[in-house]
Amino acid sequence: MISVLQRVRQAHVEVGDEVIGRIGAGLLVLLCAEQGDGDAEAERLLAKVLRLRIFSDAAGKMNRSVQDVGGGLLVVSQFTLAADTRSGNRPGFSQAASPAEGRRLYEHFVQRARELHPEVQTGEFAADMQVHLVNDGPVTIPLRIEPAGSSQKQ
Repeated sequence: MISVLQRVRQAHVEVGDEVIGRIGAGLLVLLCAEQGDGDAEAERLLAKVLRLRIFSDAAGKMNRSVQDVGGGLLVVSQFTLAADTRSGNRPGFSQAASPAEGRRLYEHFVQRARELHPEVQTGEFAADMQVHLVNDGPVTIPLRIEPAGSSQKQ
């Protein structure tokens, strides 16, 4: 699974003219399932998101997690994170999970996040969304969890 985390002061997502998810300080989590991903990869990615120390402590060092600071999570599906741009000028998306499996893994990630974290908001899977954020820092962190048995390094 692929994720891009953005530490935010605030963020919200709209579908049409309606705000469907909003957080204050916390993490915007852009999320993409790839071919071969399953529940185990979603669980490992979520654990990393919740424990990653990218919030400042009293000394100004990145030493606190989103759980430590009580920040929100805004989870937004984004299959374009699986873009293959190695050839030509048009990205390919053949490595993205099928829409049905992508939705299932997105929903699994969100359900588990809600079980483990007090504030979780979402976008709408496969919708045309407008995501608004104030990036704090800016801090933007890419994360990738390879499927079990993959030869690529995590």
